[in-house]
Amino acid sequence: MGIDPGTNLLGFGIIKAVGRQVSYVDMGILDMRRDKEPLRKLSQIYETVSEVCKTYHPDEMAVESPFYGKNAQVILKLGRAQGAALIAALEYGIPVSEYAPRKAKEAIVGNGAASKEQVQMMLEKTLGVKLEAAHLDATDALAIALCHYYQTSSPLAGGKSASNWAKFIQEHPDRVK
Repeated sequence: MGIDPGTNLLGFGIIKAVGRQVSYVDMGILDMRRDKEPLRKLSQIYETVSEVCKTYHPDEMAVESPFYGKNAQVILKLGRAQGAALIAALEYGIPVSEYAPRKAKEAIVGNGAASKEQVQMMLEKTLGVKLEAAHLDATDALAIALCHYYQTSSPLAGGKSASNWAKFIQEHPDRVK
């Protein structure tokens, strides 16, 4: 499961990975733009992520890390949103990993400065589905989930290098000289 936290829009994306096969399961957004009460938004985030956890029983959760912009208040709000999502996952015993937005874009598109539309297009090609442009926060969440899959399944992606390299060598002895 991937989460793109936000205090106005929160995206979630669910993928299924079996071996080297990855498929799209679901995605969605929590739209909180009409709600002006910050604490109620955090409650909604917690409840939504909890419901997604109950529905899909994810093995792992990847969340986009907050990034610093010009306004320090923005990173504080994003951190709170991320925290509400993390607590929901931890309550269900789901391990959590965190990725910078640039890391996910680089993993999906090959360019850390890629646009949301470029990320969406590559996800459509990779997962073999048509994604609606109105759900860019959800596609960002799918990108975070797929980035996590790449990081934990490929010895070349910089994940758990020792065990991944050992697994790679075991699975491909003909490629090692």
